Order: sequence, then structure tokens, then C-alpha cells
Amino acid sequence: QVQLVESGGGLVQAGGSLRLSCAASGRTVSGYRMGWFRQAPGKERELVAAIISSRATYVTDSVKGRFSISRDNAKNTVYLQMNSLQVEDTAVYYCALDLSTGGWDYWGQGTQVTVSS
Repeated sequence: QVQLVESGGGLVQAGGSLRLSCAASGRTVSGYRMGWFRQAPGKERELVAAIISSRATYVTDSVKGRFSISRDNAKNTVYLQMNSLQVEDTAVYYCALDLSTGGWDYWGQGTQVTVSS
């Protein structure tokens, strides 16, 4: 059974930075697509960034230039570096794993990110 555990969330002032981590256990996730989603109160969950390899990444337009996604296959971990945080980035952030099924097969429990003005 795959488990995804997020960490690194917290409270930060606007303009600050956070780095989220998502550690996978139960199987090696190297080569599989992993993503970061977020859900703000009253809003639908949205894909923020995804990665297959360092040469195959996606970042949604609203955070492009501020957020970046990376992974360390040796640690079975994916990261979301968030810079220049804005109040609008406040949400619960989830990581997810796609085992080549075309969908998102496993989800973490989420980590809260709160950006204050």
C-alpha cells in the first residue's frame, strides 16, 4: 500500500517562502507522475504542479515564476518550492501519485499553508 505524507506547511507572511515535501512509502515512485494540488475554502481542488522528471514538469499559470516542483528519487520524495507567497495561495496542499493509470491513484492527507497579509 502506498502512503504519501506531506510536510512543510505553516503560517507565513506574504512575500515569504515555504518548501513542501511529500514522502512516499510502500513502493518506489521514480518515473511516475506526481503532483501537488491545493484546495482553498469554498473552492475546488486544483492542480498546482506536476512532475515526471526534471525535464518534464508542469506549473499552473497562476504560480508560474513563483513555485517550482522537483523530486529526489533516492529519497522517494517530491518537493514544492513556493516563493513570493500571496494571500491567495492560502489552501490545503495535497500531493498525489499517478501510477500510469491516467488518474491520481494515491493522495496524501494534506498540509495547511496560510499566508497572512
